Amino acid sequence: MANSPQARKRARQAENRRQHNSAQRSAYRTALKKVTAAIESGNLDEAKASYAAAVPVLDRSAGRGLISKNTVARSKSRLNAQIRKLA
Repeated sequence: MANSPQARKRARQAENRRQHNSAQRSAYRTALKKVTAAIESGNLDEAKASYAAAVPVLDRSAGRGLISKNTVARSKSRLNAQIRKLA
């Protein structure tokens, strides 16, 4: 357990960051799942709309360092290819 005031503050900050990052990661995963579900249902309009809503969430998570930029780019590319295959 942290004893010095600085260490206690760092522990508080780390816990706050952990909770915030967890929420952001959850939003990222939810956005991906919504697009995937729309693609699997075969609904092109819904898939395009959910993809358009997911792209800013994915980019934001990459910008904040939660997920690698390459991982986000790969995810967007694969989702877009699946949506084009629906058409």
